[in-house]
Amino acid sequence: MRDAGLNLAINAAGGVAHLANKIGIAQPSVSNWNRVPAERVLAVETVTGVARQILRPDLYGDLPVSEPTIDPVDAARAAEYLLLAALLASAPSRGLLARIARLKADSTPLGRAHAALAEAAASATVTDVEREYFALFIGLGRGELLPYASYYLTGFLNERPLSRLRKDLGMLGIERVETNTEPEDHAATLCEIMAGLASARFAASRDAQRAFFEKHLVRWMGRFYADLEKAEGAKFYRSVGTLGRVFLEIEAEAFAFAD
Repeated sequence: MRDAGLNLAINAAGGVAHLANKIGIAQPSVSNWNRVPAERVLAVETVTGVARQILRPDLYGDLPVSEPTIDPVDAARAAEYLLLAALLASAPSRGLLARIARLKADSTPLGRAHAALAEAAASATVTDVEREYFALFIGLGRGELLPYASYYLTGFLNERPLSRLRKDLGMLGIERVETNTEPEDHAATLCEIMAGLASARFAASRDAQRAFFEKHLVRWMGRFYADLEKAEGAKFYRSVGTLGRVFLEIEAEAFAFAD
């Protein structure tokens, strides 16, 4: 039976497969854990934001846990970004699809996007979604879409938008996870960074969050989500595109309203 710390880490990562991928080990290894092994604690803490004192209180229980107060709206923003990051980083697991199928909906644009995504998840199979993800983002040579800032802003990969992003990440004290082979301007990585900013995992003022959002997301990511909505190979991921587009519009309006 998994302990509470491991369950928190798995949920924060978006599932067992995502946690394994983020720390660079095989999924069966994580599946067999009852608790986070001592030699993996720091890596898991780094990629999930779950403190080592929570992951292994028997080893780090004497250290104080810093728990900054997070506004419920910011917590909800972080959760939205993490969901998008998980879905763009890899095809969702059976467990993640099941959790998405239980998303709560309401009559707001975001609530309707949640409802559509939940409906798509409820009718999807893991195999079909894995094939869809491969066709959209990987492909035989390249996928239908290239979810990178450099590509959307310049038409090429690994261009100046990536170098500018790396400079700004350095100023924020955010380091690249060594096991992540994707360039930092991948849509999944940028969503994960925004989740860290919203949840105060990465220390940054509201103005710094807005500057990062406007410089590295708003100039291209809306177009990417719109392309995903109408992509030829999209079925489940069409609803992911809708959710991303709607949420990005809400974020842009919220940052503008804060002026």
